Amino acid sequence: MCRSEGNGRAGGDRGYVTAEAALVIPALVLFATLLVWALMAAAAQIRCVDAARAGARAAARSETAEGAVAAARAAAPPGARVGLEREGDLWRVRVTAPAPGPGALPVRLGAQAVALAEDSVGPPP
Repeated sequence: MCRSEGNGRAGGDRGYVTAEAALVIPALVLFATLLVWALMAAAAQIRCVDAARAGARAAARSETAEGAVAAARAAAPPGARVGLEREGDLWRVRVTAPAPGPGALPVRLGAQAVALAEDSVGPPP
């Protein structure tokens, strides 16, 4: 039986640290990549919320529909779709966008904002 000098382990134990590192390092890289992706998705979600609010404010100020959609698109992440509709006295803006990163991830981000139209506020005619 062959023994290493001084550590009391068998000679067959050599290389375990290398094998463990070969398994752990890719897992850590994958975990770090997922964390970065999650941060990018959170930032894009916040941009969707901001874009919906900007579009709803513009529509509520009686800007044209094209102007309200343009205001929302200016604040939205790339590739976002903007929808604008009026329901009674309320303007509703919906913004949806694909999640950043690989296209294989089927995650869609979105936000909705509603604002009261300014032309509906005030004394009745």
